[in-house]
Order: sequence, then structure tokens, then C-alpha cells
Amino acid sequence: MKLGVNLLCATGFVDNEHRGLLELAVSSGFDGVEIPVLEGSPDHYARLAKVLDELGLKRTCVAIVPSPDCDPTSADQQIQQRGRDHLNWIAECALALGAETIGGPFHAPIGHFTGTGPTEDEWQRGAMAHRAMAERLSPAGIKLALEPLNRFETHFLNTMQQARDYCERVDYPGFGIMYDTFHAHIEEKNQVDAVNAVFGNIHVLHISENDRGIPGTGQIDFPTIVHTVKNTGFDGWVVMEAFGSGVPELAAATRIWRPMFEDFETLFTQSANYIREVWSTS
Repeated sequence: MKLGVNLLCATGFVDNEHRGLLELAVSSGFDGVEIPVLEGSPDHYARLAKVLDELGLKRTCVAIVPSPDCDPTSADQQIQQRGRDHLNWIAECALALGAETIGGPFHAPIGHFTGTGPTEDEWQRGAMAHRAMAERLSPAGIKLALEPLNRFETHFLNTMQQARDYCERVDYPGFGIMYDTFHAHIEEKNQVDAVNAVFGNIHVLHISENDRGIPGTGQIDFPTIVHTVKNTGFDGWVVMEAFGSGVPELAAATRIWRPMFEDFETLFTQSANYIREVWSTS
């Protein structure tokens, strides 16, 4: 298991001013950080990679589809092409960063709904785009970890059964799923069954509490989930994800209107200690 922390808890764009946050990740016992790739250029992420190497931090990254104007699942060929171009930009940034995985909902724009569930055509267009992305990144050893979200954030992928079906549709070894405990807590009737539904397809495990605060302080049964994930043979990236109210655009997107943790030191140290304890005893 490699333990990471998603830096969206603090910022949507990691740069020089966040070195203290990176140093806190090191001192808190994280093996690496999950870098948001939401803006910027490959050159920026190449420079950031040097800082991470200096600090001894490995890295994953997380990305999204930012708007309906660049949706790779769209029937409009121009929009669809812009979506594919955006996926290529994500890939270029991840390569420059030296990321081991690309996770997140880089399938359809968050908060954009059609009024129905995913159509066969949407899934087909998405699968073609994601297979091409996975094929491109395969020589570098970068794995994709597409994230199903709850029904209030997307219509494209909500459940682990849908995720399994989608993995079969993409049908490429470098493509898999980011299992997020927060979203599964909303959508799944039983998280043990949900984990087993994507047996062998989990590339990143997101540890996220039901209120998006410090893991282990809410309702989610992490010991049981972690035990089930370990029994599938998973031994990859386990990433803590929490959100705060300090970044206005992120607070609005994640509907965080109140503080979820006292400070970053408390969040990082308490989360790292809890997750390592749960992993070692499950």
C-alpha cells in the first residue's frame, strides 16, 4: 500500500506557495500526494515534479472534464473532439508530473445532466476516448482510475456495477476504477458487495468520510471496506480525500459550507495515522 493525500483539500493548483503543504505531507507520513490537474501546462508540472522528487514524494493526479463544451461523450463531433483534446492535455501533464495514476471523473462534466441515465452511445463514445487515453499512457506505466460519482454530481457513472461494465467495455489493462468511499456510501446498498463488484479493477482507493472530513470520525465503516479491498489483492494507492471551505471554488463545487477539520496539520496527521492503523489491522 502507498499512502497519499489529495491536495484538493487546500488548493486546485499546486505551485511554489504550497511547499509547506508538501513538507507537511512528508512529516505526516504520506508516501505521496495526489496533485490536482485542473489548469496549467506540462512545463508547470515538470517543474513541480522536481520539487516532489527533492522532497521524496511520489505522486498521483486527479482530473475532471471542466465543462459541457469539452465533453468526450458528446454526440456533437466538435465538442467530442475538444473532449479528446482535453484528455490528451491531462495525459501530457501527468507524464510531465511523473504521476503513477490519473484518477477522478474525467468522463463527463460534473453537474451537467441530460435528464436520463447514461445512454449506450454515451458509454460507447466515452469508452473509445478512454481506451485511446489508456493506450497512449501505457508505455509510461501510468494507470487510469476513472471515478464514479454519486447521482447528484453526474449521470454517467454512479455504481460499481456500472463501473465494472464500463471497464469491460474499455477492455484495456491500464484502465480501471477509482473506488471512492464517499460516493459509494451514497449509491451502494452494501460497500462489501460494491468492492467485490469491481474485483481486480480498482486502481486507486479514495478514503473519504461521509461528511468529507477526517476519516474515522463519521459513519463510514472503513475497517470493513479496507479488509474487503485487501482481500481482492489490492496493494496500490490509498489516498485520503477531504475538502475544506478555504478554497471558494472548491467549496462551491463540493458543497462545503462549514469547516470539516481544525487545520491541515490535524487533518494530515490524524488521517495518516488512522488509515495506516486500519490497513495494518484489517
